[in-house]
Amino acid sequence: MDEEKEIREEPAPFEVTPVTGQKPVQLQDPELAKALKTQEEQEDGMSEAILEGLLFIVGDDGITAAQAANALEISESRIVQLFENLQKKYLDDSYGIEIANYGGTYRFLSKAIVHPYAKKLFQLSKSNTLSQAALETLAIIAYKQPITRVEIEEIRGVGADMMLRKLEARDLIRVSGRSEAPGRPILYEVTEEFMDSFKLLSLDELPALPSFETEESDDLFEQ
Repeated sequence: MDEEKEIREEPAPFEVTPVTGQKPVQLQDPELAKALKTQEEQEDGMSEAILEGLLFIVGDDGITAAQAANALEISESRIVQLFENLQKKYLDDSYGIEIANYGGTYRFLSKAIVHPYAKKLFQLSKSNTLSQAALETLAIIAYKQPITRVEIEEIRGVGADMMLRKLEARDLIRVSGRSEAPGRPILYEVTEEFMDSFKLLSLDELPALPSFETEESDDLFEQ
């Protein structure tokens, strides 16, 4: 008499054979998992793009993880991860800028390889006289240093972000630290290059602070 063959029923696809008395555990569909992963990557890509835009807008003031989290309405820990992703991205030599993190504040910075070219671009010459807006901004910094961008704008009555970028690239001003005010804004001061360019031995030799007009120009040099 033939032995009775034991017939075992194979579990259905994506189903874990349960312990006696338990219900089957259904595993996630691979296609669904792939779709969810793709959606998550797309959302991360969009969030990173938004962060890049915010970093550009805030300029030298930078943005904290908490501020970005409130703006994007996602967790601060997720924002930190996204910033880290962007920092790794900009480490590539194909980018001339990078993302720095000073005291929890993120900002765009040009890489060291760009600096000599920026200085050459904005180098003063007989044919490139500083514009009135540039001179006014420099005078305010020289008299009030260390001073923040907001304080400069309050004195001049116009925006100063673009002008500060150009003056910094020309090595006429530099970052001297951060204020203790809320948000810890960046402080600016003039450089030795500024003193040499204007043939000054001391800031006491500066003329009286001029009165300013509200008409603004982002040009570094006169037209």
